[in-house]
Amino acid sequence: MRIIAVDDEKLALEGLMSEIALVVPEADINGFRNGQDALKYCEGQKKIDVAFLDIEMRGMSGLSLGRKLVSMYEKINLIYTTGFSEYAVEAVDMRCSGYILKPVTGDKIRKELENLRYPVDEKAGRRLFARAFGKFEVFVDGRPVKFHYQKTKELLAFLIDREGILCGNAEIADALWEDDSFEGSHTSYLKNIRSDLIKTLEEQGCADCITRGKGEIGIIKDAIDCDYYSYLENKGVEGAGKLFNGEYMSQYSWAEYTLAALMGGSEEWT
Repeated sequence: MRIIAVDDEKLALEGLMSEIALVVPEADINGFRNGQDALKYCEGQKKIDVAFLDIEMRGMSGLSLGRKLVSMYEKINLIYTTGFSEYAVEAVDMRCSGYILKPVTGDKIRKELENLRYPVDEKAGRRLFARAFGKFEVFVDGRPVKFHYQKTKELLAFLIDREGILCGNAEIADALWEDDSFEGSHTSYLKNIRSDLIKTLEEQGCADCITRGKGEIGIIKDAIDCDYYSYLENKGVEGAGKLFNGEYMSQYSWAEYTLAALMGGSEEWT
């Protein structure tokens, strides 16, 4: 599910994005402080499923922005957020999907997403979502993916961390077994977890997420949704920093290098 959130108040936008992420952790969420930035982003997107729009904003109002979005996307779900109930009639006249009176809460968001005017086909487009911020988890159609080996999940996490770069067996082994040499018993185990990763993703209908070379394996970035990738893509956008909670693949020690880079650049991205 691809979602945009627009509110000209920084704290309000951060709170909205945080609540949305808690309700639908697999969603691709992008936040903006004004309508022009939101429209610029949308121009490069074939589909936006849901738009949470504050009504009273400096410059372009949420109602004006909603009209422009409707002209761009035939089946976009507009959900207005506001502290004033008097806009309800005008919002309904625009055939919006929902209307939330502030303060916005997870329960209010969940209610609106469960009753969308245009239900979202979760099987359309990218079905695999990887949550890198916090403890690493991977979902297909919103359901956690179960692997035969625990290390298989870590292998996928490492490939996602490498952002599509093809990784050789030695590099993978150095990360997954930091205290041991690659030579010896890990060789056959690594072969097994690679096979488990490929087989599991094939069974989930997500085989297109993986690419392979001779003795190498990687992920296809454009075939998955990932909060880490969304964060990097929105560098400099107001409110994007809220997507990063200060933790990154917290169960894996090798991820500390990326975490340090994120912590070093997080201030300029808020």
